[in-house]
Amino acid sequence: QVQLVESGGGLVQPGGSLRLSCAASISIFSINAMGWYRQAPGKPRELAAGITVGGSPRYADSVKARFTISRDNTKNTLYLQMSSLKPEETDRYYCNVDGSSRYQFSWGQGTQVTVSS
Repeated sequence: QVQLVESGGGLVQPGGSLRLSCAASISIFSINAMGWYRQAPGKPRELAAGITVGGSPRYADSVKARFTISRDNTKNTLYLQMSSLKPEETDRYYCNVDGSSRYQFSWGQGTQVTVSS
């Protein structure tokens, strides 16, 4: 069973930056498109950014030009660099396969991002 462990969240002021990491227990990035998802309490989980097996990124319109997704296959680690953060982006952030839920792994605990002054 693949384990996904997210880290790097925290409290940041509006306009600030954070870098999230997602470590996978085995090598999966070379065979799976991966994504960063976020979820606020009481709301559905949404995809913020994804990256294909070939390395092509895609972003939700709301984060374009502010978020950058990347990965290091040698470290089995996915990253999300976030800048110009907004209070409404206070969410719990998760990583998983970018695709149908039938192909996704068990969700990790996520990492909390709080944007507040």
